[in-house]
Amino acid sequence: GAAPAWGRGGWMTAVAARRGGAAASAASRRARRGRGLQARAAVAPAAPEAAMPLRVYTAKELDASSMAELMQRPRLDFSAILENVRPMVDAVRERGDDAVKEFTSKFDRVDLAETCVEVASLPEPVLDPEVKAAFDVAYDNIAAFHRAQLGNETSVDVETMPGVRCRRVSRPIGAVGLYVPGGTAVLPSTALMLAVPAQIAGCERVVLATPPRSDGSLCPEVLYVAKRAGVTHVLKAGGAQACAAMAWGTETCPKVDKLFGPGNQYVTAAKMLLQNSEAMVAIDMPAGPSEVLVIADKGAHPDHVAADLLSQAEHGPDSQVVLVTFPDVDLGAIVAAVEAQTATLPRAEITRKALSHSYAVVVDDRAAACEFSNRYAPEHLIVNVEDAEEWLPALDNAGSIFLGRFTPESVGDYASGTNHVLPTYGYSRMYSGVSLDSFRKQMTVQMLTAEGLQALGPSVATMASVEGLEAHRRAVTLRMGTE
Repeated sequence: GAAPAWGRGGWMTAVAARRGGAAASAASRRARRGRGLQARAAVAPAAPEAAMPLRVYTAKELDASSMAELMQRPRLDFSAILENVRPMVDAVRERGDDAVKEFTSKFDRVDLAETCVEVASLPEPVLDPEVKAAFDVAYDNIAAFHRAQLGNETSVDVETMPGVRCRRVSRPIGAVGLYVPGGTAVLPSTALMLAVPAQIAGCERVVLATPPRSDGSLCPEVLYVAKRAGVTHVLKAGGAQACAAMAWGTETCPKVDKLFGPGNQYVTAAKMLLQNSEAMVAIDMPAGPSEVLVIADKGAHPDHVAADLLSQAEHGPDSQVVLVTFPDVDLGAIVAAVEAQTATLPRAEITRKALSHSYAVVVDDRAAACEFSNRYAPEHLIVNVEDAEEWLPALDNAGSIFLGRFTPESVGDYASGTNHVLPTYGYSRMYSGVSLDSFRKQMTVQMLTAEGLQALGPSVATMASVEGLEAHRRAVTLRMGTE
């Protein structure tokens, strides 16, 4: 049977069947394995061409294998992408700016007169006063939140035993590269999210890469952010060629030590290749398509839930949105809101493609909702429930969490102060989002007195002997005068 469609007929049919107690056989529930699973209960009528498939599941009816498949993101064929990206990365290493110009002409259809310029040499951009004021609010909030993180960098200084002093000190990364996407959507907000913490961290050289506009100029909002946040250079390029230029360095683009920023699969592939190359460059985190998981109870307004889902679905056709809800929630009202809002979106076609591999899951209670969310480990987690603050202790895996009725994900994307460069694809289980720490490094320091070495030395010499490292042992015993 066909999966229920995200459309008034399809989803409503599934919801009616669920509430009426109808159940499909185990075989029919597993018949569709495109993303792995068959939605519960009824077979949907044929959907109109614009309808958006969405599967609705009841968590307690899924076996372990089915639940594991539900956690999978839309697949990306990185092997093929890497093969396309590798020659570009190699070309930039070998031919520098000429290769960057060639690929920019090929992919962006822009013939560049210059690739990388110093920000100080560029004129101040002219912005609408309302736009400028909005970016100033965002800058101030992002700076306030990241500046507060300086308090976590208090140097560690401890005497582990008499005469043995151990410390940890923090230093900024010397040169960083910030990738700001500019393909299907211009994202000056990402420039803020990356440049502001780099500025506060004290990074000496900051290169911002962003695709040029059709006339070869820069997005004025991105340039405004670059100037305000202390960016030193702007690279007029996007895609794999931009990442390669920053990692290797070119005639005009300084080499950086670490690459930051989201991007499409080609940008992600380039970052993966470069961090394992002779370029000696680190990256911020693994990245994938944007995603959100929304937990909504019966008090959540359907229009708000729908808008939150769509705010991530409109990012790209490979984005994924997930709704976790409860048996007493009116799913029909939510789907009607999704339909109505999607129809009015400028990026409706992209949104529909993202919704085609998104889904809703019905759970019994708070514990089950938190368990599902922690296992999915979303980039963004919206908790639109009563007493949302009480849920936080049970939530372990998410890039960024948005608590309560009045906290849409959009505020974190733009101006609340938190960073919107976050781990996706389930990586929030082990990675954090970009923060001030991302732009700094920690060094440990130790200093022993003669008395400290006499006290600690015998243990070190013994351990070195156990491991058969004689020079290690002698470096201690010669100083102790016992050799």
